[in-house]
Amino acid sequence: MHLAQINIGRLLAPIDDPQIADFKNNLDAINELAERSPGFVWRLKGDNNNATDYHPFGNELDIVNMSVWESIDALRAFAFQTEHMTFVKRRREWFEKFPSAYMALWWIPEGHTPTFEEAHERLRSLDEHGDTEFAFTFRKIF
Repeated sequence: MHLAQINIGRLLAPIDDPQIADFKNNLDAINELAERSPGFVWRLKGDNNNATDYHPFGNELDIVNMSVWESIDALRAFAFQTEHMTFVKRRREWFEKFPSAYMALWWIPEGHTPTFEEAHERLRSLDEHGDTEFAFTFRKIF
């Protein structure tokens, strides 16, 4: 099994606004870091090599990151032990507090690419039931 993850952020301003520039200007470097990280399998990306053009949940200020990893340890190492963490710590500069579950993890068969529909179901499950085998967070891993 592989680990799928979705992370949604609601920007404080449109992606091309100067307020968001430092975040936007570092996307390529952080995405390249993810792709070079041990255990990385796949990430959602559009024509601009990132996922900022996708707005699957209806709000143009919501940006989404979806990826697949070989293990929870691989994702955790990338998310919390690399330069990525610098941007996590600065998230309030660019993102407002999300009103519902904004991150979900779930196990998928190797070779499967997660869909927005799956991700939405996982987020909804977290809102309704908290961490379960169906959808969980780093707080309680299944």
